[in-house]
Amino acid sequence: MIYLDYVATTPLDEEIRSTYTKLLTTYFANSDSAYAPGYEVSRLIEQSRAHIAKLLHVSPDELIFTSCASESNNTAIKGTAFQYMNRGKHIITTAFEHSSVANTFKQLEEVFGFDVDYVSIDSNGHLDLKELESLIREDTILVSTMYVNNEVGTINPIHKIASIVHKKNPKTKYHVDMVQALGKLPITLDDIDLATFSAHKVFGLKGSGLLYKKRTASIIPLINGGQQENGLRGGTSNACVDIVLAKTMRKAIESQKNHYDYVKSLNDYLRVQLSAMDNVVINSPEDASPFILNISCPHYKPEVIVHDLETKGIYISTKSACSSKKVEISHTLAAMHLDPLIGTSALRLSFSHLTTKEELDTFLDALKDTLNRIKKQR
Repeated sequence: MIYLDYVATTPLDEEIRSTYTKLLTTYFANSDSAYAPGYEVSRLIEQSRAHIAKLLHVSPDELIFTSCASESNNTAIKGTAFQYMNRGKHIITTAFEHSSVANTFKQLEEVFGFDVDYVSIDSNGHLDLKELESLIREDTILVSTMYVNNEVGTINPIHKIASIVHKKNPKTKYHVDMVQALGKLPITLDDIDLATFSAHKVFGLKGSGLLYKKRTASIIPLINGGQQENGLRGGTSNACVDIVLAKTMRKAIESQKNHYDYVKSLNDYLRVQLSAMDNVVINSPEDASPFILNISCPHYKPEVIVHDLETKGIYISTKSACSSKKVEISHTLAAMHLDPLIGTSALRLSFSHLTTKEELDTFLDALKDTLNRIKKQR
């Protein structure tokens, strides 16, 4: 099998699997139970939180364990919106966010009456920062952007954005979806108010997410219950998942530089090879994350290409996994104002340190064969 869809999810690291399995066997007690086994589980959860805080250079009480990045995004965005709505109901995001952000803003607008502005992007997915600055108002309570776009890999200048936001309105909170940046790009949270992370994108467990919330930011909890997570997320702690997240993040961050350099060499090689093919267009900008390469094969149905490659044991995607069952152009590519012929024929390749050059060569040969055999659309 040749797997080229690592931004959708990653295989579970063997060391993480082994640690998790051992934890499940021994540490099954409820971390809120008032007896020794419960206290021990609680201690391990807090130890994990402290380790992650050290990795991210933040305080442990600024970290909230969640079930996934989508929950973290919803908690950050809705929690902030509801907390500060007495100050204003104006919120800002961009035109190419992950569906867990885009649909959250849509719900806040359509159901809860918030005023939403969407910052434009150019054909490379770069934000119009002047437009962003002009949109921030006295009643703007939240700006939310991703660090790395999950479809084309565009990297947002989050610290420049943070500076613009906080200078224009110091009361406005800035949230960043960092899911596709963890283990791939440097993470600095000094000027970020809220940030979202996910374990299964970095060889960790599914059902494991994290929300960073700066002490100076307040949120309304979306899940009411007991005392868990400082009262900000009720429900019995998923203890073993939370405990093993520290090791997952440590391995990802410690390997970041080596993995980045290696994957960039693969991306550079593949760009050269694909550029030489007449029926391939590269959509990802040159300065994008090397872990993602979005291409189009105009006049071909992307779903047909994906399924034909699958028969050869090669797995790629057409768009974000959370939107893969929709047949229309993705909202990301639509926001980039790509030619509809290019936007509707897009394919997403994504890589990791497990990807080899030999796999890419096999993919290239298979893609050429597929394009030679299947019919073009008129």
